[in-house]
Order: sequence, then structure tokens, then C-alpha cells
Amino acid sequence: MQIIVVIVVIALVLIGLFVFKRKAPSQLSPGAPGSPEKPAEDDTPPAGDTATETGGETEAAEQVEATEAADGADATDAVEEPAPEEPVAEGVRLDEAAETAAADSLREARRDRKLQKLRQGLAKTRGGFIDKIAGVFKEKKEIDADLLNELEEVLITADIGAGTTEWLISILKGALDKDELKSPDAVWELLRAEIQHALTVEAPAWDPARKKPFTIMVVGVNGAGKTTTIGKLASQLTEQGLKVVLAAGDTFRAAAVNQLEIWGRRTGSEVVPPQKEGADPASVVHDAVKRAIEVGADVVIADTAGRLHTQAPLMEELKKIHRVMGKALEGAPHEVLLTVDATTGQNALQQAREFGDALPLTGVILTKLDGTAKGGVIVGICHERKIPIRFIGIGEAKSDLRAFSAADFVDALFHRDADDE
Repeated sequence: MQIIVVIVVIALVLIGLFVFKRKAPSQLSPGAPGSPEKPAEDDTPPAGDTATETGGETEAAEQVEATEAADGADATDAVEEPAPEEPVAEGVRLDEAAETAAADSLREARRDRKLQKLRQGLAKTRGGFIDKIAGVFKEKKEIDADLLNELEEVLITADIGAGTTEWLISILKGALDKDELKSPDAVWELLRAEIQHALTVEAPAWDPARKKPFTIMVVGVNGAGKTTTIGKLASQLTEQGLKVVLAAGDTFRAAAVNQLEIWGRRTGSEVVPPQKEGADPASVVHDAVKRAIEVGADVVIADTAGRLHTQAPLMEELKKIHRVMGKALEGAPHEVLLTVDATTGQNALQQAREFGDALPLTGVILTKLDGTAKGGVIVGICHERKIPIRFIGIGEAKSDLRAFSAADFVDALFHRDADDE
């Protein structure tokens, strides 16, 4: 009996599976495994339909395509049928001549401001030099030998130097003999022209970008302002985007090293110091040049000792530094700058002679011009030594270290107020 029951149950199960298989295909989704293949249909929507049965992604893509197509159509239309061009308002039109004139006016205004600052810085030199010349012209209207003698005295007391004074007076006497000096203004203009000529020394332009690293050796006696000048120069160079390395080559004065390190922090310049006080200056400068090459610096400025220029050992030490810089980098140093204090007058000219005999000077930095009436020495240095003036110092600010322009200097020096004319 039990066997019969089991057989009946198995039979019922088999019948149920058979029935399920017969009904399942019609309930399965199209494309599912085991479902019959759905006949292919025309996927072109019936006429009048505005929507499809695709998902959101397809609709978004179609919208993008439609937008791009519309943009393209608009662009095409714009090319084919350009809109009428509207007249430009007169105030918007570019006037090239007016723009050029405005730019020239702006440059002239800037130059006037610089000249005004330069005139202020040269006020004492003007008082001790140019104002005295103007005084001679006020007292004597007749141009003769006596007037030239008085001018000679003024030029000598202005610290121009005996040789330069003799040269200027000889030019004036020659012009007088040719009857070319008919008025005080003619003498004034001739003096101005010859002094500017003396200050215009032919030399390669100051261009720190011409070599990398561009090496500068700064020399001068103690108190001339070497280290401060180096700091100001480093500040200007870094503001131009150049990477600067400073060599603390004045190893005999701890204060000089400390001062240079302060300037290094202010300007973002790396300072290569001596390992100990009294270390070999040449080795410090050599290490600084090698360091500049290693870090890809643009400029190296080497400070040096500045004991009295009459001490022969100092000059020998400077010659050694010059040689060592050349061994560290071929062609170095590219500039050898003598820093002189304008307040020392004729002594500055003597320093130019001493340092110029020992080293191939390429330029002079004349400091403290704003504090002296002896600035006329600048003419003697250029005329006698044929060394160009690279920079002048007319104040304490870093911007008061000015690149020298003979034309601007003479304009400021010979500027006459209405009362002087």
C-alpha cells in the first residue's frame, strides 16, 4: 500500500512540472534565456509620434546632439547671413597717434620725477659747483680771459681735479679764441656738453643676463659703503627675478659678514660665509662661485676686504681673489666695481688710481652723493681713468642706488631755476 502512495505522489509531481513548463514561456520577458525569439520590428516610430520608448540616458544624448546641431545651425546661419555691423562709438575707436602721445607723456612724467629726485640728491654738489659757476656769470657779463680764470678756480675747488680742470679750461680758451663764446649761456652750454662727454665712457652695457652666473667683484676702502651697496644691488636684482649668491669675502671684519647675512635674509639671497674669522677670502669667493653654479644662480656678488688702499698686501689679496674667480668660472669676474665715497673728494680720485693700477676695473659706484659738495670728483674719475660710472648713491633707500645715466646726471646738475637764468 505504501508503495502505491509513493508512486502516486511521484506521478503528481511529474505532471505538475510538465504543466509548468508548458505555461512558463509566455510569462518570461523577451530576451531571457529559454524564451522564444521576438520577431524583429521596424524601429521607426509611427508618424505623429514625438517620444520614443528609450531610457533617460538616450534621451539626454539626443538632447545634447540636438543642442549641438542647433548651435551649428545658428553658426551657419550667422556666416551665411551676417548681422548688419553697428557703427562704433567715437569714444571707443583706437586712436594710435593719441595712444602713442599718451605713452610718451607718461614716460616723460616718470623721467621728470626721477630727475627731480636726482636734483634733490645732487643739491649739495650743485651748491659747491654749479651755483658757483652761475655766480661767476652773474658778476661778469663779458666773456674774456679773466672770466675763464675765475671759472678755473671754481672747477678746482669743486674737486674735479687739476688735470680735468686744465682740459676744460683749454677747451673754453680755444672756443674764446675762435670767437665762439659770445654770451654766458654759450659758456654754460659748452661746459655742460664737455662734462657730459667726459662722463660718457664707452664700455659694455650693464647686463647681468649676458652670463650665468654673472660674477661681480666689489672692491673699495673701508667706510666707502661696499657691503650696503652690495645689499641694495642684490635687492634690485632679486626684484628682477634673478637668483643671487653673496660671497662674504671680507673675512677680516666679523661685522661685514653679519651685515651681509642680514642683507641676504632681506633679499632672499644665499650667503656663503667664511668657515672662521680671518679665513682665506679667495677660498670663500671660490666656494661662492661654485655654489652658484651648483644651485643655478644667476648672479654672484663678492664682497672683499677694504683696508687702506695704501697697504700693498691688500692689493695682492684682491689680485688673488680675481685670479681664483677666473679659475672657478672661465671669464669671471665679469664686473670689477670700485665703490668710492663721494664725500672724500680728491681722495676718491686717488683710490681710483690705486685700485685701477692693481685690478682691471670695469666700473665705479659713487656713494653718498647726497651728502657732499664734492660730487664733481665724478668728472675727474671718468675723464682721467676712463672708467664708466655704473651706479650712484643719492640716499638711504635701496631705490636710491641708481643706475648711472650721464645725460640725466648732467641735466640734474646743470638745471637752473628761473632765478638763475
